[in-house]
Amino acid sequence: MLLVLCVDLDDDLGRKTGFTTPVIGRDPVEEAAIALATEDPEDSDVNVIFQGLHVYDDLDERDESVEVAVVTGNEDGDVAANREVGDEVDTVLASLSTAEDVTALVITDGAQDESVIPVIRSRVPIDGVRRVVVRQAQNLESMYYTIKQVLDDPETRGTVLIPLGILLLIYPLALIGSALEMPGFVLGTTSALLGLYLISRGLRLGDRLDTAVERARRSLYAGRTTLLAYVVAAALFVLGGVSGTNELEAVRESTAGEVSAPVMLAALVYGSIQWLAAAGVTTSLGQITDEYIAGSLEWRYLNAPFYVVSIALVLRAVSAFFLDRVAISYLAAALTAGTLLGIASTLAFAVLESRYADSEDESESETDAEGRRKADSV
Repeated sequence: MLLVLCVDLDDDLGRKTGFTTPVIGRDPVEEAAIALATEDPEDSDVNVIFQGLHVYDDLDERDESVEVAVVTGNEDGDVAANREVGDEVDTVLASLSTAEDVTALVITDGAQDESVIPVIRSRVPIDGVRRVVVRQAQNLESMYYTIKQVLDDPETRGTVLIPLGILLLIYPLALIGSALEMPGFVLGTTSALLGLYLISRGLRLGDRLDTAVERARRSLYAGRTTLLAYVVAAALFVLGGVSGTNELEAVRESTAGEVSAPVMLAALVYGSIQWLAAAGVTTSLGQITDEYIAGSLEWRYLNAPFYVVSIALVLRAVSAFFLDRVAISYLAAALTAGTLLGIASTLAFAVLESRYADSEDESESETDAEGRRKADSV
């Protein structure tokens, strides 16, 4: 039997139509092809599936033993997608009720999908590979359509746009010497702006920003305290940066000569750590509050504020030691206190979570036993 295997490595069929894959049999495959063509007529996988149906019909007319199926991977690509294709090929082979030896004809739309051929070959012999290339007019009426397709294709964005954007950002660095001259300034600025735009499109920053705004809007209307906690934490971060900068300036004024890099870092940490710790405690408490309101709070979540305080205590002591403001005995005591605080909170909440879970199990057991007694009495 010849198995006509249509490969959709990035799972356009499943993502766009909701079809469960693998799709096996002529009629289900035709339904899947029509659904994908209706949802996205420009998807090249539509042509792959229809090509598979064409090959199936041609061989079936010759009274050859043939079956057609569509297997998919996932949008992540690489190894994970290949493994999913292999699993679906196993499912297809297991569904074939034939005593004949099965060979495969693999149909793809390009070299990327063909990367899965070794995975397929490890499961079934391959008689051939057919790549579907859509005939297109040589002279496009507009380059805008092509550029728009490239920018909207998730595969192209990650593999082409980001490296190209980085190259365009590197170019202005070569023009630093002539940055004040008008031609160099114009070319450097244009290249930098275009590079930033391509990187933002490649990383889908616009979509992620829209998602973040929508999530913030929903949190605002849902009364989630996390949103307020993040706003307060952002303000505390700014105050921490200002405080750390002021501390660094004070250290520079009080130090004769050049200030070493470790001392500069210690000054920044010493001046800002209390504000950063307050921001961390604020966000963790906001998250804990929302988890409690949602009924999904677990005891171990309560460790977060204690961890933040422990880390802040250790960092402040270390930075103060580098600034020669505390003795080594104080540093040792602070390190010990911070470690003990983290360990104590972990153990305490672990014990509480264990006992709380045990009490819930006992109450459920008593409820089940009471229900069984009532049922027996009836």
